[in-house]
Amino acid sequence: MARPRRIVLIRHGESDGNVDDTVYEREPDHALSLTDNGLRQAREAGGPLRELFGGERISAYVSPYRRTHQTFQSLGLDPGKVRVREEPRLREQDWGNWQDREDVRLQKAYRDAYGHFFYRFAQGESGADVYDRVGAFLESLWRSFEDPDHPPNVLIVTHGLTMRLFCMRWFHWTVADFESLANPGNAERRTLLLRPDGRYDLDRPFERWCEPEPYGLSG
Repeated sequence: MARPRRIVLIRHGESDGNVDDTVYEREPDHALSLTDNGLRQAREAGGPLRELFGGERISAYVSPYRRTHQTFQSLGLDPGKVRVREEPRLREQDWGNWQDREDVRLQKAYRDAYGHFFYRFAQGESGADVYDRVGAFLESLWRSFEDPDHPPNVLIVTHGLTMRLFCMRWFHWTVADFESLANPGNAERRTLLLRPDGRYDLDRPFERWCEPEPYGLSG
């Protein structure tokens, strides 16, 4: 099995929806573009990323949203070194069609009280639903490692919540652990690094906005 040396997760740059939540009333979530600042963030993220990969081959997976496609394109990776695929299972949590700003703000308040993992938006998904489809993607990803010529790098261009749930699934974190973690910033990345024993370490933790509530499980 050709396990990659590193698996890089990167969140999209700043989008129109990050600066104006009324845009969801007139534009589909998947169609939102990066702002000029978001394009700049993605370009700036590309330099360190190209240095990290060092000219090695990359297997890239990109959420089907416009802002993730734009982020990937702005990274400036060598197209001769990248095998890229659109991966719908890495999309943002679905909130349900066009959105009324006041209703979404109310539902977000409910989610904060109920829990981000279990709360389901009225016409959309719960965090648990995203976890399940991320788990299905991971099964496909692991099968791809069976190719002895698999590239030494995997790049995943996705969304903040999806990044946290990917790591939750990979590292077997508890729901309480997930609930304590904050989203990474726009165009921010986390990297899973292969150890000599075949396991992976996260290069740096996600910031915590609270301490996880203990439920009595350990190990």
